[in-house]
Amino acid sequence: MSNRDEEVNSRLVSLLPKEEEEHSLSTRICAESKKLWVVAGPAILTRFAVVGVLISTQAFLGHVGSLELAGYALSFTVIDRFAVSILLGMASALETLCGQAFGAKQYHMLGVYLQRSWIMLFACVIVLVPVFIFATPLLELLGQDKAIAKEAGIICLWFIPVIFSHIFNFTFQMYLQSQSKNMVISYFSVFSFMFHLFLSWLMVIKFSWGLHGAMIAMCISMWFPVIGQFIYVLCGGCPETWKGFSWSAFSDLGLVAKLSLSSGLMICLELWYNSILILLTGNMENAEVELDALSICLNLSGWAMMIFVGLLAAAGVRVANELGAGNANATRFAIVNVVSTSAIIGVVIFVLFLVFQRSIAFLFTDSEPVLEAVADLSPLLAFTILLQSIQPVLSGYLITTNQYNHEFSFPSYPFDNSIILLAFMLFIYNLSNLCIINYINRSSSWSRITKNGS
Repeated sequence: MSNRDEEVNSRLVSLLPKEEEEHSLSTRICAESKKLWVVAGPAILTRFAVVGVLISTQAFLGHVGSLELAGYALSFTVIDRFAVSILLGMASALETLCGQAFGAKQYHMLGVYLQRSWIMLFACVIVLVPVFIFATPLLELLGQDKAIAKEAGIICLWFIPVIFSHIFNFTFQMYLQSQSKNMVISYFSVFSFMFHLFLSWLMVIKFSWGLHGAMIAMCISMWFPVIGQFIYVLCGGCPETWKGFSWSAFSDLGLVAKLSLSSGLMICLELWYNSILILLTGNMENAEVELDALSICLNLSGWAMMIFVGLLAAAGVRVANELGAGNANATRFAIVNVVSTSAIIGVVIFVLFLVFQRSIAFLFTDSEPVLEAVADLSPLLAFTILLQSIQPVLSGYLITTNQYNHEFSFPSYPFDNSIILLAFMLFIYNLSNLCIINYINRSSSWSRITKNGS
């Protein structure tokens, strides 16, 4: 009787691939898209809200004064982005570890991986804090205008509590996303963004507290979702994956550090490149106007890019889950689906950015020279957004499959002090990286990667 049951089971298993192949392409796309947007939708909303807190702070400061806007642009785009790129890159390793552990049903390891990431990122922030404390002399050493550098140094001190909030914000997002608990993150982030808009209006417009009011509102708003996620996880929101604090978190830190560094390499290079553009802009004749204009364009581009970073997170989770389950064909199809989806969204945003370029800039400033400079930069920045719609998603699966050792970046150097040339460099940079990542994608052996991942 048992032999007969085994024979029936083996026949049923042999029929599974044929049944899957009989499904129409549209059915497979719908099924995969549903799995994708379960992760991507809340991830995009979360990142849009978190970055919205930082960018809306810039918008409020833009109506306080052009010096405050330039100082915030320098501190946010150079100093803060330098630190955030390192932390986000290192946190992306948690996405890989948690995704594969969840796919392999090793649920208890997710909480351990989360605590290991806290240790790694906390140590990293301690090393980075002096950069924020001594931001003014550092920026002056890099050739920035003294008045703008002094203002940026004051703002950088306000960014220190924000950097500490990123330790938990980034890691909680990776941890909860791997379990498809994405709406929890979204609820806290969206509420925080709405609360920040009200608090900023109250402190900057109503009470006229200027720079300090805007920064107080930002610090409070950045810590609100962190506290909420702490309460959710520690009070029973993840009973299968959170078993309490464990001494196991202090083991294998070297392996986690190695994976964190390799996973975050490309994220650091891309964000640091934008920071270099801002630094070069600060050396121009009319530094205040050019700095304001380029930072507005880059931050608008960065805000739009949160959509693609959300898709990157979804791609990482989907690929990691399929790798953990040992499904090579499903892994390949998931990548094709997410890249196609991201490309379509990129085209739509590309058109909207070209059409409403000047109207969007009014959110940040009413200075006519800055508005004109933004209009001049918009076409190149729009094409950059189009390229960025594909590159981060392809980077997401490379992070998951640990293939970043194959990737590199082309250095660039401006031949004159033209802000248009700087924007063109950003366009060429993204184009070159897109070609490299696409080549790695096409040459990947998914059967071998799936065996290694499982």
